[in-house]
Amino acid sequence: MPELDPQVIHLLDMIRKTGRQPFQTMTPEAARIAYTGNRDVMQLPAEDVAVVRDVTLPDGLVLRIYRGSGTGVDAQLPCLLFLHGGGWVIGDLDSHDVLCRRLANLAGICVVAADYRLAPGHRFPAALDDSLTALQWIDANAGTLSIARDRIAVGGDSAGGNLAAVLALMGRDGTAPRTMFQALIYPVVDLTAASQSYQRVTSGLPLTAATMHYFIEHYTPDPADRTDWRASPLLASSLAGTPPALVVTVGHDPLCDEGLAYAKRLEDDGVRVTSLHLSDQIHGMLLMGKLIDASNTVVTMVGAVLGAALHCGPAAR
Repeated sequence: MPELDPQVIHLLDMIRKTGRQPFQTMTPEAARIAYTGNRDVMQLPAEDVAVVRDVTLPDGLVLRIYRGSGTGVDAQLPCLLFLHGGGWVIGDLDSHDVLCRRLANLAGICVVAADYRLAPGHRFPAALDDSLTALQWIDANAGTLSIARDRIAVGGDSAGGNLAAVLALMGRDGTAPRTMFQALIYPVVDLTAASQSYQRVTSGLPLTAATMHYFIEHYTPDPADRTDWRASPLLASSLAGTPPALVVTVGHDPLCDEGLAYAKRLEDDGVRVTSLHLSDQIHGMLLMGKLIDASNTVVTMVGAVLGAALHCGPAAR
């Protein structure tokens, strides 16, 4: 294993001193409370944006819409559908609010975050179904939202990266609106958990192999579902024809090797890829900007890549 960033070492020492128990030892309800409680400790204050509002769709799905600071109310902005991480079990609109605001500001875009249903109460493919509903709603309401319908991207971290990758594949196949970019931040792409990084990352970190097994078992209690490409996009027969991608991976993460493999598969299948690997970082780092300087550097890069892709790249349609 590569060395850890000294600031990460300090953070892990802080976590040990609090005596916080691993998520896999908690009920899903307790894990959600513990995850929410970390936000103010880990994250920088929320930035102001031009617009932020919640919308509830007829089926009950809640979306949070952000427009970047300095963007005109009626300007036709590119849009990112952002899907939060948390192993399909924890996380919500508030857990990723700071990140969504920063991305909207940095990229000068509209960000729409989806509060998809969580496992184990809502198992695979409920989260994917809600994510698809959100994308379809954005596509159908682009005019009302003042967004450019031909400049819609999907993205997310961890489990959200999983959902974004699947939507990108569905868009290629015509079963979802086509998107022009995918931003995958340390994504889950293989629920069979077969990669070597599951053997390396087993203790001492907020996300270990045991934690991932806990999440996977709640989301896909039927092992047969884990080989469905809609749960494990790395197992899709081809990734060709999906939109250009940003893939971020970190070294101290059970998901490291599958994320690297996904970036390589995309590239091998002819997809343009911007790949960033941080060997000294841990899973979840983008939500740790108050304590880890590299978090803010990476968020700035993600925002820059999104802005360049969505404002300057070729339109999807």
